[in-house]
Amino acid sequence: MATAAPGNAQSNTTSAQTKTYSKCAFRGSWNSINLIPVAIVQRVKVYCLEGDGKWDDRGTGFISLDYVERSEELGLYVIDEIDNETLLVHRISTEDIYKKQEDSIISWREPEGSTELVLSFQETAGCSHVWNHIYTTQRNLHFSSLKLNSEPRELPDVDISNLPKILEIVTECDVEDEMGLSDQMLKDVNFFDNLMNVFDMCEDLEKIDCLHMIFKIVKCIISFDSDEILEKILGDNLIMKTIGCLEYDPDVPQPLHYRKDLREHVVFKEAIPIKNPMVLSKIHQTYRIGYLKDVILTRVVDDDDDTAESLSSIIKANKATIVTSLKDDNTFFQELFAKLRSPSTSVESKIDLVHFLHEFCSLSKSLEMELQLRLFTELINEGIFDTIAEVLQIPEKQLVLTGVDILILTPDLDLLRSYLVKPKTPLLGLLVKGLMEDFGDTMLEIFRALLASNAFSGGAQGTKIMDIFCENHVPELVDFITASCSERPGDTSESAFRRVGSLLNICELLCFCVQQNPSKTIFLLQNVTEKVLFLTRRKEKHIVAAAVRFFRTLLSVLDDNVQSYVVKNNLLKPIIDVFVAGGNHDDLLISSILELLEHIRKANANVLLKYVVDTFWDQLAPFEHQTSIHALKNEPCIKSWGPKSTTDPVDMRGNSDDGKSASASSTQKEEANTYNSNGEAARSGRFVDCEDGDDKTPQQKQTEDSVKGGEKRCRFGVDEQEQCTKKLKLCEGNKNSGAQGGGEAKEPDNSRSSDGKNSSLDEEKDIE
Repeated sequence: MATAAPGNAQSNTTSAQTKTYSKCAFRGSWNSINLIPVAIVQRVKVYCLEGDGKWDDRGTGFISLDYVERSEELGLYVIDEIDNETLLVHRISTEDIYKKQEDSIISWREPEGSTELVLSFQETAGCSHVWNHIYTTQRNLHFSSLKLNSEPRELPDVDISNLPKILEIVTECDVEDEMGLSDQMLKDVNFFDNLMNVFDMCEDLEKIDCLHMIFKIVKCIISFDSDEILEKILGDNLIMKTIGCLEYDPDVPQPLHYRKDLREHVVFKEAIPIKNPMVLSKIHQTYRIGYLKDVILTRVVDDDDDTAESLSSIIKANKATIVTSLKDDNTFFQELFAKLRSPSTSVESKIDLVHFLHEFCSLSKSLEMELQLRLFTELINEGIFDTIAEVLQIPEKQLVLTGVDILILTPDLDLLRSYLVKPKTPLLGLLVKGLMEDFGDTMLEIFRALLASNAFSGGAQGTKIMDIFCENHVPELVDFITASCSERPGDTSESAFRRVGSLLNICELLCFCVQQNPSKTIFLLQNVTEKVLFLTRRKEKHIVAAAVRFFRTLLSVLDDNVQSYVVKNNLLKPIIDVFVAGGNHDDLLISSILELLEHIRKANANVLLKYVVDTFWDQLAPFEHQTSIHALKNEPCIKSWGPKSTTDPVDMRGNSDDGKSASASSTQKEEANTYNSNGEAARSGRFVDCEDGDDKTPQQKQTEDSVKGGEKRCRFGVDEQEQCTKKLKLCEGNKNSGAQGGGEAKEPDNSRSSDGKNSSLDEEKDIE
């Protein structure tokens, strides 16, 4: 289809609308076929492609398979969910016109009229069921149309002497014959029992040739992809023998040992005794079918997606039965959580209980969303989150990771967020502790899910979690980073190695916080950035690159506050130092720094751009051959200011003495151009003491200051100049530099003002 199909139906159905249905049945003999319609009630949206290429929403309703009126042919019916009007009647065609897209959409073009239709399902499972019914109906119809022109070969009685004939019949049959043979096998209630008895006999007598024939017969029968046959041979009585038949592959010199693996190497543990025998049977069957699908058939059956899908459907149905049956047992989970909370329960028993709880939550994913939510709400009432908080305090790494996986399996994370925002809840703090102890990417994954603030993920709850995280737990991460930067050079201990993974995850998480909630940029800039940049001291390049990446993420918000704070605190210095130390290398770290400088240039962040050129050009000049460095000097704003800055940076300190603030402006009417005696622009952007008026012109006096890397220009009257310059911290030993023409001022030891270091960024803006 040229036009993209519409999306899924909305999931606001009720449990009453979700009905159980059986597989489409095929009954009757070769000469008499009876197709039985089945109530496959699933919620769908119906779309029709109009002539203008747009999709017309015909409505939402429930789909079922039934006979078309005044016909013996089966069709799809969609009945409106509100007024019970018929939205669609479609006679299933034997032609190959149906397409399945994205696991939730079935589309086709009507043979008559060329109308293009789409069914968009609410549940992917519903789409798979309807798709299977269409496929089965097509096979039945095709088989029905051919049955009059051919007669099936009758299967002989099952015994050793007839194995060659049975093998010939099942291997030489075509697609149409498969249906007839399946019908014969199902009609003979003893066929599969007799076949397995012959297998036992041949195995006891070590008749390898016969065992090879049985292998091929069973392989062909499985490839028939008949749901009824699969349910028969995979039942409790026959599944192990079926697996045994598949051990004797004639292409393998020695028999395989699938049954031995299942019996001796697979241990079934009951953390809590399961008293329902049906549930126990389903558990064992589900594991064995999974083993058959994932281990045995991958090498036995070539690219048979239909068989794999049929087995997956059986597994999914079994899982739903197991979960529902255990949920309905009122005493089962009470006993489970009582054992988990009991101080007398050993650590080994708790490990088994937590693993069982994790497996149960995984199985619950086979349920529809509404049932998942209902089930998890019951688990929360039983205390599942309190239990996980206790698990995270057990010094067993695998157990902790299993507990976090259970949290990730929460069907709606708002349930978890609502728990975390309660007062005196230790779970979030324990997760932060786990992040610092390097439990892999699992901790990072749960934090990403919890802190997501978009409307489809966290919404208001996500924002609240973000506030709690930044206020209460970011300081812990900052302390961890600081402590990790004082290690001995060359430390290769296991603890140092673990810290590497933790530091990478912390940097990644801080980047995620900025991306999700840009309003936290100033908070992180003021409280975190300098400590994160301590990581540039470490020898591991990927950690240094992570620190650079965090700083680059912060600069995605380039407002005046951010730029001024970066300039005032000279935050780019450690990054420039890293670049200078390795600028001639072509690696990921150097590339990330060049990308950061490119971002500053292309984002028109003039304050930062001039700060970089004025403060660091002496260090960057040897790398001017690189395009990104060369482009910094050729920006129009740098050319208009001249290579050497004579602009006055803003005094970032609040003027608390007189209560006045200087007027802030991003432009200046007069540009001061200072050149040396050779007419060349001085490369330094540093400033000199302007108290001695004999060494300076009036124009120079108006434009100089001493705050390192300052950018914005302050204009003062002549009578205010002396007072202004006394407040500024000036570079030492440069009073005569103006007369010397080419002299450079030394960098001040500390660019922060002592009386303003505790003031907020907003207060510092008053003087701009």
